[in-house]
Amino acid sequence: MAGLFVTSTGTGIGKTFVTAGLIRYLRAEGRNVAAFKPVISGFDPAQVDNSDTGILLSALGLSANEAQIERISPWRFAAPLSPDMAAARENRSVDFNALVNFSKSALSAANDATLIEGVGGIMVPLDRTHTVLDWMKELDLPLLLVVGSYLGSISHTLSAVAVLRQQGLKLAMIVVSESEGSTVSLDETAGTISRFARDVGIVALPRKMNAADAGGAFGFIADSCGLL
Repeated sequence: MAGLFVTSTGTGIGKTFVTAGLIRYLRAEGRNVAAFKPVISGFDPAQVDNSDTGILLSALGLSANEAQIERISPWRFAAPLSPDMAAARENRSVDFNALVNFSKSALSAANDATLIEGVGGIMVPLDRTHTVLDWMKELDLPLLLVVGSYLGSISHTLSAVAVLRQQGLKLAMIVVSESEGSTVSLDETAGTISRFARDVGIVALPRKMNAADAGGAFGFIADSCGLL
């Protein structure tokens, strides 16, 4: 069984786009794949299909009913804020130990591949004392870092890479997901990042691809991340 944690430099970068693409590719290859988005903020029950949770369930070929939503996203908050702030708005909190145990239990199931999608960027607070980085350290999974192609993304990406390396985490690959409306070249952004992160595989992923290109790109990502 292979596991992968999908993280990012921030919110709205493309984690769910990439995770869903990997799910669809692995399923097309006949793999038994599971995916979880344990923590989600900005969740609107009236707009489930457009939520990250709904998109992952669709990619898995599952209906977005209450039971499935609860199964893959047990910590759901309405406010589009960091989880600690969003939870506080509801007089709730993220139980960090419970989150780690939930994630480990998900990873222990008999699947060919299990994907865990994080929330926000690598340093987003989950509660008063823990961040996504602490969550990733507890799981010690290979990481897929999804970054954007917007102006400023190179600095954000290299800062994230430095933190992950400093913490001894396993960075399997960087995916540069094309930012909508960006004035910066996707390929140039990926090329510049690759000069400074030389020992990490990098893929530039356009938002619009034909089926053949998408299959090739996600197949390469899956193989590089040890999912095949």
